[in-house]
Amino acid sequence: MSLIEKLKKSNHLKGDPYIWGIVFVLGFIGVLAVYSSTGTLAFAKQQGNTEFYLFRHLGFLVVGFFTMYTIHNIPFKFYAKTSIFLMWISVVLLIVALTFGLNINNANRVIPIFGFTLQPSDMTKVFIMVWIAKFLSKNQEEVDNRKVFYKAMGPVLLAAALIIPENLSTALVLITSCTLLLYIGRIKTRFIFSFAGGGILLISLFVVFLLNVDVDKWSNTRLPTWKARIESYAGVGESGSDYQKTQAKIAIATGGLTGKGPGHSTQRNFLPHPYSDFIFAIIVEEYGLFGGLILIAAFIVLLLRSFKMVVEAQKSFAALVVLGISFSMSLQAFIHMGVNVGRLPVTGLTLPLVSMGGTSIIFNSIAFGIILGTSRHIREEKLKASTQGAGAVPETA
Repeated sequence: MSLIEKLKKSNHLKGDPYIWGIVFVLGFIGVLAVYSSTGTLAFAKQQGNTEFYLFRHLGFLVVGFFTMYTIHNIPFKFYAKTSIFLMWISVVLLIVALTFGLNINNANRVIPIFGFTLQPSDMTKVFIMVWIAKFLSKNQEEVDNRKVFYKAMGPVLLAAALIIPENLSTALVLITSCTLLLYIGRIKTRFIFSFAGGGILLISLFVVFLLNVDVDKWSNTRLPTWKARIESYAGVGESGSDYQKTQAKIAIATGGLTGKGPGHSTQRNFLPHPYSDFIFAIIVEEYGLFGGLILIAAFIVLLLRSFKMVVEAQKSFAALVVLGISFSMSLQAFIHMGVNVGRLPVTGLTLPLVSMGGTSIIFNSIAFGIILGTSRHIREEKLKASTQGAGAVPETA
């Protein structure tokens, strides 16, 4: 019996069985990749205890899967009722992180809590998507009103402005995902195109500014890092990004079709952050093209199953929340892979549910939990409708 068939027959794991399968596949690959890629880190920070990061990662996965299981059993209406509260909580935490958070690489990224760290941007990516889905479903009769568009984009732009100082790429993923959701939510195309045009203009001006500014005067900000990455991608100058890209390409090129085998990566000793930002390169090096295709297929299937749920959903909120969250995670995954193969500028985006990182695992688990809970609701509504239809007695009988 296949994994999907077992999941279909399970009385405990409700929701779409294919998405449950994706969760288990991503989690399993992540455990193998994190254990393999943290050897150098273990010798540098844990006196050679190579199991430390493995058990730490497993611990977060257990907590994440428990959270996912709990959330997917929560009544569907709970997401809608709490969406605005959760969205504003995430925005407040972004302000706290920006003001009082730990400074990592010239950015106040995280909030220390009881020995752990919380990165509010991971929370925001999930909760603001739920809020937009609720807002659009509530205002479907006024989607041609420009004020509705501004009200929807206001919190998004506020959150993005708070995220940009710590992680520009995450902010761009957030804006792109929310804009797509507005389009699917039937917001007028002219509003979206005018917004997109303004955004492209601002980004272009910002790039020109970066390429011409003396970043030495901004050494305590992220500007030097952004400039170096843009110049590296454009083939101008030399930077640490060139080194990262080169080592990632070596890892992928030497992986071949079947890879070097589990634990046999050599580039993990040279590639910065092989357990997070460049974990896809390590996976391809050890498991080859086939390992990379499994990950690509997992996120494609996630999108396809989400589209299927959109078609079957009887309520607009269910359709929008599933598609919004799944697109956001898939977009992040494909950008991560694009960076690893050298097709996109270097960013700090991780691979959802695969890369090491406690906050990322927990909130990606929450995201999957919401998708699974929504799919459970859609399946129950469909079964209820078919049961009522089958039980109806024709008037001519």
